[in-house]
Amino acid sequence: QVQLVESGGGLVQPGGSLRLSCAASGFTSHFGGIGWFRQAPGKEREGVSSMDLRDGKIYYVDSVKGRFTISRDNAKNTVYLKMNSLKPEDTAVNYCTAATDTSPRLYIANMRIRSYNYWGQGTQVTVSS
Repeated sequence: QVQLVESGGGLVQPGGSLRLSCAASGFTSHFGGIGWFRQAPGKEREGVSSMDLRDGKIYYVDSVKGRFTISRDNAKNTVYLKMNSLKPEDTAVNYCTAATDTSPRLYIANMRIRSYNYWGQGTQVTVSS
């Protein structure tokens, strides 16, 4: 059974930085993609960044390009999201997620929420002065 646990959220000022961590446990060798989604109050959950583990390609939603970086530490079974130059509109609950290796590559690239099978409980990121 797979478990994903996020950490690293908090309150930061605009322009600040934060690094989210997601520790995975259980059977993770069948993962085809990993990623981060976020959901602001009253809004739908949206993809922030994804990584296809089969070809190593990385994707970001336009609003975070140049500011966020997704990475992983395979030895620690952990995925990270480094967030720089944070803006108030980044305020959201951030979720770590993973998809099985049967997920089509295009679904991972386009961060289709229905392609993801496992989810963490979320960590709150609040960007405010």
